[in-house]
Amino acid sequence: MNVENKLDLEQIILNLVLHGGNARGKAYEALDAAEEGNFEQAEKNLEEADQEFYEGHKYQNQLIQGQLEKDTVPNFLVIHAQDQLMTALAEKNLIKRQIALYKRVHELEKKIR
Repeated sequence: MNVENKLDLEQIILNLVLHGGNARGKAYEALDAAEEGNFEQAEKNLEEADQEFYEGHKYQNQLIQGQLEKDTVPNFLVIHAQDQLMTALAEKNLIKRQIALYKRVHELEKKIR
């Protein structure tokens, strides 16, 4: 593998980790906002988390296409980077469900008062 391809692979890996981390961070910000009853902010943060995930997914597609063309075994960093992105997706989806529960609790509390 020449240096040019290696830099490209490294850039893809870094972007996977970056966007996966950003998506996860925005999802947790959404959860924090929902815990405080600020559902408008929670939705905004979830939208930002979705955008970060989709940006990371673009790099994942580039990585997969490049691996298929070269028919090589992915290295540890590639596996770790993809794991970061997919873990962010799983956490984001779970947080969306938690926010829905917070909304229900919030509405029930309003009815009780």
